[in-house]
Amino acid sequence: MDLLGRIFVKPFQDMAAAPDFLIQVVWEGLVSGTLYALIALGFVLIYKSSRIFNFAQGIMVVFAALTLVGLHQMGVPALLALPMTLVVMFFLAVAIERLVLRPLVNQPDIILFMATIGITLFLIGFGETIFGGETKRMITRELYIPAGSTIFEPFGGFVAIEHLDLTALVAAILLVTSLLVFLNKTRIGRAIRALGDDHQAALSVGISLSMIWVVVWFIAGIIALVTGIAWGARAGVSFALEIIALKALPVLLLGGLESVAGAIIGGLAIGVLEKLFEIYWGQPLMGGGTETWFAFVFALIVLLFRPQGLFGERIIERV
Repeated sequence: MDLLGRIFVKPFQDMAAAPDFLIQVVWEGLVSGTLYALIALGFVLIYKSSRIFNFAQGIMVVFAALTLVGLHQMGVPALLALPMTLVVMFFLAVAIERLVLRPLVNQPDIILFMATIGITLFLIGFGETIFGGETKRMITRELYIPAGSTIFEPFGGFVAIEHLDLTALVAAILLVTSLLVFLNKTRIGRAIRALGDDHQAALSVGISLSMIWVVVWFIAGIIALVTGIAWGARAGVSFALEIIALKALPVLLLGGLESVAGAIIGGLAIGVLEKLFEIYWGQPLMGGGTETWFAFVFALIVLLFRPQGLFGERIIERV
């Protein structure tokens, strides 16, 4: 079979020949995409409410997971360490608003972006000082997160669904649903949306910028904790998780910086497509390793045709 056949024909023949394996690949892509989407949501919420691109969201995932595991290693029961970690993330949000963001109000966007890079470097150093730099085991058993897997047998084959992945997916769905209800049904949620729709108009009617910043950074901390538990259970808790969190960047480029729906759909799309490409194109043609760069290349191709992303709003400037 020539090169064109190996690229355009054989992968689809392989999919049709082993549909059970295709389902397994899509499932694993959906789980990864769900976690990408959660991280991207943290970026989107902060950007919508403050026009700050929060480069620190990745390290927040690591810091939240390390805090949870660290508290447990200090003798705190896991079910008590979980709410205590949320308290830590709340005080982190307050500290960021008071010490970093408030003094920089009305500064250029690039200054605020550089401030989030400073937050990232501080949390890396602070986290290594307190928790050390070695990889730690996520306390899934202590949190009563089920282990093992369930086997299904579609199309004469079998598909293994890890209970951990299923728990992460259900937790993500509940978190996103709660977030959407909060944004649409509560007073603070409507204030956050108002800031995203028209920053100056929202401030002119008395919406407190400092309060909103604390709330959205705390919500980003909650998202970071859930994501850190899920990723940490898969790969251990270490500062390497920050690199995984950067996968949210192509999700943002694909879905749009201001779109909650774009973050969710973009995350799922990236997760599934990168897994399909790795299995059916990357390994046979390139020897594997395409998952590290596929999402960025795919997002770049989309941006060539739609610079604002698939769900971002087109910006029209009058000159």
